[in-house]
Amino acid sequence: MTRTEEFQELRPLLFSIAYRILGSVSEAEDAVQETWLRYEGSPAEPRSAKAFLSATVSRISIDVLRSARVRREEYVGPWFPEPLLADPYEDPERSAELADSVSMAALLLLERLSPLERAVFVLREVFAFSFRDIASAVERSEAACRQLAVQARRHMDEGRPRFEADRRERDRLAVRFFDAMREGDVDGLQELLAADVHMVGDSGGKAPQLAHPVIGLEKVTRMLAAFIPMLAKTGGMMELHEVNGQPGGIFRDRDGRVLNTWALDILDGRIQTIRTVNNPDKLGHLGPVGDAWATLREVTEARRSAN
Repeated sequence: MTRTEEFQELRPLLFSIAYRILGSVSEAEDAVQETWLRYEGSPAEPRSAKAFLSATVSRISIDVLRSARVRREEYVGPWFPEPLLADPYEDPERSAELADSVSMAALLLLERLSPLERAVFVLREVFAFSFRDIASAVERSEAACRQLAVQARRHMDEGRPRFEADRRERDRLAVRFFDAMREGDVDGLQELLAADVHMVGDSGGKAPQLAHPVIGLEKVTRMLAAFIPMLAKTGGMMELHEVNGQPGGIFRDRDGRVLNTWALDILDGRIQTIRTVNNPDKLGHLGPVGDAWATLREVTEARRSAN
């Protein structure tokens, strides 16, 4: 097998590692590309292509994350990961771990870790790498990596997200939720939302966004029932789609351009959290991005006309 073939075979794994460390599709893709350039230019033949490439993409991702943290501290409003519609790496034996580890809630929890802790946690807990390979990847001793893993696991366990175990039931609930939104069905929405449901969005100051998170059944229901049907009247549409391994959707304008994504945390038959990504800089990998400000003006005008 040539180096090119080896790399292409491992590319899904490399992207999945990088995305979980970085929380960014674009930065993960750049890290994978840089990994290829280093692999292609390396004169030595590694004992294991998987070990070499995984170590390289992890080191690159750690370096990128360190600089990205400064930008995230200056970010306008809540920061969420770039939405991921499909994880390219599949492992039937670890499907549950892979899905949960890529959720918005889990990635936000990973933000609490140091870059080294985050990389060690991802490699060990998500992808089951040996401590020998992890030590090579992060350039620390195996003993140090074991300690980092313990620290990371403790931090993660303190706030580990919980989701609906039955994925089919979870998906059915998501369908009912989006149907109720489309119809402006207040009673239907209230049956599906938790009493303390949170709705929060990431706009980065570049798209319309709620001034503050909306919290509570009544407030979230009222906002959803009033706004979404008006979006439909302007030609906007909702497309049910898994987002970061959880039920969600993509909102588009009348021309099919992406306005934002929604991801739902569901537990005990109720939607606990709704996270929207509205920042256009985080949506370009999903296709052409619409003008959310123009759409908001149309929706506002439609509401005025209806009244």
